[in-house]
Amino acid sequence: MLKDCIPVNKTEKDLNKKRVIIVGGGAAGMMAAGQAALGGAEVLLFEKMNQLGRKLGISGKGRCNITNTAPVADFIEEFYPSGLFLRQAFSRFFSDDLISFFEEFGLPTVSERGGRVFPASGKATDVKNVLIRFIEKAGVKINLNSPVKGLIIKNNEAVGVKVLEPTSSITGKTKNESGKETKYFSDAIIITTGGLSYPATGSTGDGYKFAKSAGHKINQTRPALVPLEISGNIVSKLAGLHLRNVRVKILTNDIKLKDTFGEMEFTNFGISGPIVLTLSRYVVDALNLKQKTSLSIDLKPALDEQKLDKRLIRDLEQFGRQQISKILKNLLPQQLIPVCLDETKISPKKAGHQITADERKRLKLWLKDFRLDVTGYRPFSEAIITAGGVSTKEINPRTMESRLIKNLYFAGEILDVDGNTGGYNLQAAFSTGWLAGRCAAKYF
Repeated sequence: MLKDCIPVNKTEKDLNKKRVIIVGGGAAGMMAAGQAALGGAEVLLFEKMNQLGRKLGISGKGRCNITNTAPVADFIEEFYPSGLFLRQAFSRFFSDDLISFFEEFGLPTVSERGGRVFPASGKATDVKNVLIRFIEKAGVKINLNSPVKGLIIKNNEAVGVKVLEPTSSITGKTKNESGKETKYFSDAIIITTGGLSYPATGSTGDGYKFAKSAGHKINQTRPALVPLEISGNIVSKLAGLHLRNVRVKILTNDIKLKDTFGEMEFTNFGISGPIVLTLSRYVVDALNLKQKTSLSIDLKPALDEQKLDKRLIRDLEQFGRQQISKILKNLLPQQLIPVCLDETKISPKKAGHQITADERKRLKLWLKDFRLDVTGYRPFSEAIITAGGVSTKEINPRTMESRLIKNLYFAGEILDVDGNTGGYNLQAAFSTGWLAGRCAAKYF
């Protein structure tokens, strides 16, 4: 049980105050810092950038999808590869708790399609500012422009960190490479440095180095929830096109791997959108294994082949005098029609009543199986999260403490647990941060 992780009201507070160090000032770090401070600890938060929560401030295209209303069991199903690892954290601090937390700080939320929860203001910066107010009110000592350079470990116990102190010469800079290295000792350390996605916000993999130096296994890191690159010149013709209510499946060596339903979009290099991002984790792994990978788009998933054939026959008869390029407007977005006719080798000027049975068959099959060959994926700078990271087998899910090093905790994206789009990853960051902060602040 986790009762021993609940903060204890201390007497002789000044004499017995516990010190907790937080490395990284993102969503997980600020939640952990605030909870540890509420538990009576002296909390030092070190952030190498010149402001807290930079990634949080741009998340969700500036709107910040903080969580989802899905029940715990469904929530866990949205994570890969170790969703069950999060059950303990979710049992202690979940979506309802998070929503109440923000509302108590004057930030109401709204639920949208798919159970996605956003701040009612529609501004990610409001989420970030609430967390900053929270930790300031809790008494957290915030240290910006203060990159941690390493852990201090003695007898398999984390006892402190080495920090490059900021100097007056680096005012406004995000990193200090010329300051004095100072050692800070503590009773517990929580690593919340994030992963490798959006490195411009400070997520450059520092935490993996710290974990590895402590003996932890780092499972292969790669971009996740990332746009995909497509071969050929099709994407240049379709850039900007949004498709809704389509089904997309991944084929590796022509064998179905995974499929999902929803929205996608074409870009100048390939494809993106919610269902593409969700499928990308499987595509990335397949490509890294050098497997031939393609996507099959079912543009009419509500119709089976027989019903779609009847629909085509009806339209071709009803509008038989019109050119096929005009008839297809009833089935496809205008931007997609030239691609369809080119790939099915049908003249756009051909009248509906002139379409042969073989051409109709080719149309039907293409509408149910529009193929795109995947050649690559975008870099970490365009990935929403990082797959891989600190092995969860070496972390106690009841406390977020290392099973290898005493008093060393991990929370957030640094862990090898990544979820689909929809608010799942931020909830995991807040929940693991909450649990780590609470548990690190207890007496040992």
